[in-house]
Parts: sequence; C-alpha cells; structure tokens
Amino acid sequence: MRLVFMGTPEFSATILEDLIPQHEVCAVYTRPDAVRGRGMSPSPSPVKRVAQAYQIEVRTPQGLKDPAVWQELAAFEPDAVCVAAYGAILPREVLDIPRLACLNVHASLLPAWRGAAPIERAILAGDKETGVCVMRMEEALDTGDYCVCRTTGIEDKPAEALSDELANLGSHALLTALVHLERGALDWTRQDEEKASYAPRIRKGELDVNPSDSATQAALKVQASSAAHPSRCILAGRALTLLALATPHTEDGQELAQGLAPGEACFIAKRLFMGMADGPVEVLALKPDGKVRMEAKAFAAGVQGLKAGTVPWKACHA
Repeated sequence: MRLVFMGTPEFSATILEDLIPQHEVCAVYTRPDAVRGRGMSPSPSPVKRVAQAYQIEVRTPQGLKDPAVWQELAAFEPDAVCVAAYGAILPREVLDIPRLACLNVHASLLPAWRGAAPIERAILAGDKETGVCVMRMEEALDTGDYCVCRTTGIEDKPAEALSDELANLGSHALLTALVHLERGALDWTRQDEEKASYAPRIRKGELDVNPSDSATQAALKVQASSAAHPSRCILAGRALTLLALATPHTEDGQELAQGLAPGEACFIAKRLFMGMADGPVEVLALKPDGKVRMEAKAFAAGVQGLKAGTVPWKACHA
C-alpha cells in the first residue's frame, strides 16, 4: 500500500522501520527539529533520522491547519495515513485525504489513557497491564473505533523499556491492520465512553519524589520516569536523579530501615534506604548531577556521615 507516516519519538521510529520493508512509505511527517536532551542546538526527531536513512521525503510543518499543508499531503495520494505519537491533532481536512483511512497506533488499551502520556499514566496508576490499539482516527482525542490490540504486563518495567516493547507490539498490530484494511475486512470495535480515562502530558517536575509520597508512589514515579521526565531529589545536599527504587517487602529490608522518618536516608548492610510517608524505599541505582549512573553502594561511599547514621533528603523544590 502507498502510505504517509506521521510520528516523532523513538516509539514512532520503531514502527516506521518495521513499516518500510512491507509498504511504500512515500512521505514522512514529523515535528520540526528541536533541542532534545542536553544539547543546545536543534536536532532531528528519531522519525526524521529513520526517514532520511531510507531516503524518504520528510515534511516538518509547524501544524496541520494550513491549506497549503493539506494540498501537499493530498499530492502524495496515500491509500492510508499511519500515525504514531505524532504530537499534533489531525483536522478533518487531513483525515479526509487518504483513500482508505487514517490509522493511529496508540499505546494503551483504549478507552483507557487517551492522550499524550498513556505509558507513564498507566504506570503511575499502578495498572497491571497495558498494550496498544490501532484506532481509526477522528477529530476528537483518541475516541475512534479500534480494530487490532496487543496486550502486555507492566510488572516492574521502566517506562522506556515498556515503550520499546509497546512499539514492537504496535508495529506488528499496524501491519496486521493494514492487511485487513486493504482487503476491506477490518472488524471495528466502538469504545465504551463510560470506561474512558485520560493521560495528560507529564508536567515538569511531576515525577520528582517528595517525603510526603508513599513508598509505592515514589517507586511508581521512578518507574514512570525517563530522560525526558526524570525523577529527582536532593540527598545529603546532592541533587540527583533516581533511576531505580524498590519497596522493601522482605522482612529484613523493613527491619533494617525500621524507624526511618520521612525525609531521612540511611545506609545499612550495604543498602541505601529513603524514608517516605508510610515507610522506606530502597534506592537501587541513581545518577548524581554531573556524574554517571551508579549503584547505591558506590554513591554512599562518597557521602560523609551516611554510614554513621541518617542524612536528610528532600524534594528538589522544597
């Protein structure tokens, strides 16, 4: 089939790479170059890099409301437009362009977690499973009927690893949907509006941990974090990013950190604990500002007084 692909992050790039060998991707739309990570100069999106590697035409409009953009898109004469985490709403004029359909690969089990941050919101909610759905796009936010879904357990997977897994599931689901779309044999399921939930963007600092958080809340914040949205705190006066936390379910872990107050940290039996509102969490890995990722033991070795007793910790903006 002749396709136009729209997407921006790594999640989308994985899907695009799987799509290219199977179909004619005549053009790729992605968000304009932007400062990403710690770099100061604008860099291309992951999707743009993939498209350029395969010498596919790339378009980076600021938005999709310009009639000139509609005309350019229509000139590609796509059978279908495939969207995955593009980052912009498609107006009716765009939805009407492809001969067959606009399909969106959404990283949740619809109607759960419609919106911009479905992976992070599913983790923060403590959901046991998530997945991807291939949806027929409408003007409203992620409300269209869906046709192919794939499911996976969340378990203790970090957000970035879960996103990679869902991207692979999503590419397979999309390829399946396109086969049935071409045959006119897609089976659509209407979303149950009463079960809908929403996944707004992660706000800056939202995943920072705070002594008022419960142990479970803190662990989920760190699990949902990423390079784009780190989970940070200040421990013994040192600003750092928390990379892996665990709630100490074992009796020995609870006993070792017994009596640890919220806002206190201790290092005992070669394990680092932080006191939360309802009990301790164990720090497994972290990254002090300006340094590389390290295990808790290596960090504790460089903190004066930590091995002798407790030291304070606090939220970054306390």
